Amino acid sequence: MAYSAGFTPHPKVSYANAAPTGTASEAEYLEIALAAPREVAWLRERLDESLPAGLDIVDAVEAKTSGFAERLEASAWELRLEGVDPAEAERAAKVFLTTSSVEVSRETKKGIRTFDARAAVTALEAADAFASPSPSGGSDALASVPCAILRLVVRHLTPAVRPDDVLSGLRSVADLAPPVPAGVTRLAQGPLDERTGTVTDPFAPDRDAATAALPTAAGQQAAAAPEITGQ
Repeated sequence: MAYSAGFTPHPKVSYANAAPTGTASEAEYLEIALAAPREVAWLRERLDESLPAGLDIVDAVEAKTSGFAERLEASAWELRLEGVDPAEAERAAKVFLTTSSVEVSRETKKGIRTFDARAAVTALEAADAFASPSPSGGSDALASVPCAILRLVVRHLTPAVRPDDVLSGLRSVADLAPPVPAGVTRLAQGPLDERTGTVTDPFAPDRDAATAALPTAAGQQAAAAPEITGQ
């Protein structure tokens, strides 16, 4: 790993758009500058081996283009709503989407700030849901509790609209109030396809650049230390 110069060198690692505290994620990214060229697959394996179980490096590419952080334009999230009927979640999602503006307030470093949560949401829908076992156990089918799943795509704006802001908006405009805190997982983050409203692969420009460089790069070694972008 490369380090900065000066009296207090720091490792050249940067984390892009980390998930909010208290949420799970399957799509976090970091950039690492290396002191010497390394094979990307080898590096991914070594990084993965050094991390605790459950924290996995699933992919890595050599950065062939600049501006990786700017590509993270939106995030796809899954909200697990225990105790909420799926039909009620679907109704609330439709109300939210048909409301032109949904103002929510949140405590920030500069005090209470009010902003429009609806403006950042490009997609919101109820996914397949199911009944979860009752916390009390037992085999009685009536003891199961409903569980709704919402999937949403949120554009990265300033101030950032978080999943809990969307839940606050659903509560205010559609009276959707889960009896227990929602389970929140980020499924993806990357460029936003405006046509489909989906989040695409942020590694695509680097993969394309690497493929295009193959015919001319045979037998050549990069003069500069590579920067590796990993997920």
